[in-house]
Amino acid sequence: MYSAVEETVQARLILSPQRSARLCVVLSYLPEDPYAVRMAFPAEFSLDGPADERADEDIVWVFARQLLSAGLELPAGVGDVHVRPAPARRTMVELRAPEGTALLRFDTGDLRRFLWRSRLLVPEGEEHLHLDADRALAQLLG
Repeated sequence: MYSAVEETVQARLILSPQRSARLCVVLSYLPEDPYAVRMAFPAEFSLDGPADERADEDIVWVFARQLLSAGLELPAGVGDVHVRPAPARRTMVELRAPEGTALLRFDTGDLRRFLWRSRLLVPEGEEHLHLDADRALAQLLG
């Protein structure tokens, strides 16, 4: 039916002003969920700790594609996800959860390429044409 966009990019998890850890992040976009992007992080970076029963599962954050796009140019976000430009062609993504806050630094070019590929599938402003109301309702009630 539809293709998906999936891209693995490098990011830095900022641990302190002097320390960071490199990790691979899988960015994905599904035309059947046209307003959203997904960021999947390796399970070992979970804030839940090793006792969590989902310790082997990737951590996936889902948020608005428009938020990611806007945050490349100007600070954007309200609530759990904030995106802002940073010096040296970098973009900062801040994820807030009850367990804590994660600050990640991405190469802006990687994010722009991912967004460009997502727009090839579903151009901005045409997301509503890809919504399947029956499927969405079934997921809510299922």
